[in-house]
Amino acid sequence: MKAVMLDADSLGTDIDLTPIRDHVNELEVFATSTSQEARQRLEGAEIALVNKVVLDGEALAALPTLRHICVLATGTNNIDMEAARKLGIRVDNVSAYGTASVAQHTLMLILTLATRLPCYQRDVAQGAWGRSPFFCLMDHTTLQLAGKKLVVVGQGELGSEVARLAEAFGMRVDFAARPGHEANDPRSALDDLLPEADVVSLHCPLTEQTRHLIGQHRLQQMKDNALLVNCARGSVIDEDAALAALKAGKLGGLAVDVLPAEPPREGHALIDALSESSALNLIVTPHSAWITPEARQNIIQLTADNLARAAS
Repeated sequence: MKAVMLDADSLGTDIDLTPIRDHVNELEVFATSTSQEARQRLEGAEIALVNKVVLDGEALAALPTLRHICVLATGTNNIDMEAARKLGIRVDNVSAYGTASVAQHTLMLILTLATRLPCYQRDVAQGAWGRSPFFCLMDHTTLQLAGKKLVVVGQGELGSEVARLAEAFGMRVDFAARPGHEANDPRSALDDLLPEADVVSLHCPLTEQTRHLIGQHRLQQMKDNALLVNCARGSVIDEDAALAALKAGKLGGLAVDVLPAEPPREGHALIDALSESSALNLIVTPHSAWITPEARQNIIQLTADNLARAAS
């Protein structure tokens, strides 16, 4: 049985593919592939291993030997799922591979914003500490997490782990009702929780109900010193509105690990703001919450498990 991995570099060059090799007769590995290259490279293969390369219905129809697609990620939006179903092609993905990694990153962002680290690092780099009349700087009010309220949107495995870690710092945690389904959800609606939230952390999928979930209206409901963290998907927040609130002093801190377009080849207002001279409590990380070696290797093992189940 021949398998082709189309975009191995998207998982890094340090992963061990042995668990996958153990379940196939032949594994051909490509660092990257365009959609057109993918169609050519999958000719004669029974299994496609893919992270982000798009496999549309036309490509799938042109691959009569293809029987199994293993997506090396949770999202399957790069696969024409309906075409795959009609063609009898099995599609498996992986989930919960990076819970510890993303939760750790989320707490790092919360802690960094709470201590106003971006502001103080900029001050130190610009010589403010050396000019201080006494031993420390206190120009930016920090936030002690103990006793503060964290509102989490998304009570899946990831959101639950973030809550567990936050509770270790003494935070009080509330989970918001599922957006768009508040009437049938026993949890409090996000609008009811926001006015008392000290930190809001987003761990929900991007849907029509969650697009711009945190926009101008909800930003106005939040405390002026509240912290907002998005490790979910770009566009779950209205980034322009959040940046405007941060600049106006109506938001205490903003951290994102995701943007609407990735990579942001055309730039983005949040990235531009990082280079501004004004001290914004702003963090932008390059979709790196998931990239610990343990999480990436776990993707390989979970994919091997998918191969084993398909063969049984």
